Amino acid sequence: MSKYRTHKCSQLGIDDISKNVVLSGFVRTIRDLGALVFVDLKDHYGVVQLVIKEEGLQINFRENVNTESTILVNGVVIKRDEENINENISTGKIEVEVKSFKVLSKCESVLPFQVEDSKKVREDLRLEYRFLDLRNDEIHEKIVFRSKVLKALRDKMDELDFVEIQTPILANSSPEGARDFLVPSRIHPGEFYALPQAPQQFKQLLMISGFDKYYQIAPCFRDEDPRADRSPGEFYQLDFEMSFVDEEDVQAVLKEVVGSTFEKFTTKRVEGFERITYKEAMEKYGIDKPDLRNPLVINDVTKAFENSDFKVFKNKTIKAIKIDCKDLTRKFFDDMVKFAVSDLELGGLAWVKLDEDENISGTISKFVDEKVLEKLKEIVDFSKNEAIFFIADEYMRACEDAGKIRIELGNRLDLLEKDVYKFCFIVDFPMYELNDEGKLEFNHNPFSMPVGGMESLLTKSPLDIVAHQFDLVCNGYELASGAVRNHDIDIMVKAFEIAGYSKEDVKVRFGSLFNAFRYGAPPHAGAAPGIDRMVMLLLDEQNIREVIAFPKNSKARDLLMNAPAKVFDEQLKDVHIKLDSIKVSEK
Repeated sequence: MSKYRTHKCSQLGIDDISKNVVLSGFVRTIRDLGALVFVDLKDHYGVVQLVIKEEGLQINFRENVNTESTILVNGVVIKRDEENINENISTGKIEVEVKSFKVLSKCESVLPFQVEDSKKVREDLRLEYRFLDLRNDEIHEKIVFRSKVLKALRDKMDELDFVEIQTPILANSSPEGARDFLVPSRIHPGEFYALPQAPQQFKQLLMISGFDKYYQIAPCFRDEDPRADRSPGEFYQLDFEMSFVDEEDVQAVLKEVVGSTFEKFTTKRVEGFERITYKEAMEKYGIDKPDLRNPLVINDVTKAFENSDFKVFKNKTIKAIKIDCKDLTRKFFDDMVKFAVSDLELGGLAWVKLDEDENISGTISKFVDEKVLEKLKEIVDFSKNEAIFFIADEYMRACEDAGKIRIELGNRLDLLEKDVYKFCFIVDFPMYELNDEGKLEFNHNPFSMPVGGMESLLTKSPLDIVAHQFDLVCNGYELASGAVRNHDIDIMVKAFEIAGYSKEDVKVRFGSLFNAFRYGAPPHAGAAPGIDRMVMLLLDEQNIREVIAFPKNSKARDLLMNAPAKVFDEQLKDVHIKLDSIKVSEK
């Protein structure tokens, strides 16, 4: 028996009345009524009420114990008076009469915030005192919930015969879509490790090593700008890879693992998992991570205006979103135009509507003549008590802007289906894209196999090449990325050559894979659902930091550990680094 407790705070009940018990925990609340002192004692498992009746103990307690102090208590379990029974907690029918207590660690008398109210204070203060914030029952339970999700994922991967293998944290730098975090080497002056953006090369090497199915709960490090659904700097993913499989095999595993996990931890419906091409997603939803709870779709109505005199629409792709407008006021339309101009920085937002008698009105109603109207009816089934918003621009910009308008309309009209997780696979991503400087670069994962293999690389325009890569999307969030990997040296070299890398670059930057591919690499594929985002969705949280034990703030700072921070000159000398323009701390 532990010297600190015979029972956990949540374990005591009616059957324990008259038992002598030893408890330890945090003093959550103190209610001093003069003749009696009541205390809520809290540990990881639950809460139990203490009562101090003896006057000497009361004096000692008042002088030495503040809320959130940790104490050890010796006492006797007694039944609560009927009027004091608390049905909301498991220990609500009993209390522990304190016979003696010991202060294990005294808490400051003034707290930066009250633990039970921590979610009401500003986030930076919460994160600076995260150890107190995590004592809040609601936040504490989220971290416990996360642990249960991780166990379920591991159990499912074990059930599917995957082998858990850890891969290195100190690795090499590789182009995987974000900036690397670099770690200077003391032993090798002027050389650097990189923290892995993903275990990409290692998991491919494991397949070449003969492991048929690998997985790990992998930490990933990317120097990216923070946002609400992305943890800055580091995150965790369920990383897995399989040999002798194709794209559909990997998607079947994702559906099984992610689908079963969501079904286990939610009462909401889990639906979908259909395959939608990237091109279709952009045309119908204006985004490659569509929220399918939103019933609105985008239509191309360029042909309806091909003979129109409306100059704003000339030589542009015209996208349209139709809504029911029976109960909408003019203010709704004016507010949507303001949103488009102020938030999306569009030049405007054209719209028309048909009333009960099919009279047309709206900002461009004079340009919607009988022929245009007939075309709109044909393309989008436009009818009375409906309105159409129009977005005109070059093709991709028109798709993306229409996608943002679709999302806003879905929210303002409260159209999103409730109590459901709608999944889909977005497939056939472009292999390449143009960056802001007009240069070709990989659109997604640089290690993906192009559809059509070498023939596509040799005969197609780079922007027309499709890759065997896909995303799993849920309710508007990218939950996982996956791909069939390139396992052929010649295809690998050519794919990187198109993106501006020479054969020598590939040998230097990806030497391990380049060499391994010479020794019988099996066809392989894999994926990696994000754990932080998965837990965030399951808990209906809008901010990913709420489901991480020790997150960075919105500016990528760890306020609890004060990181990043300046270091001593001596530390920099050890790793052969000199800072010219930034003053560092002196030892």
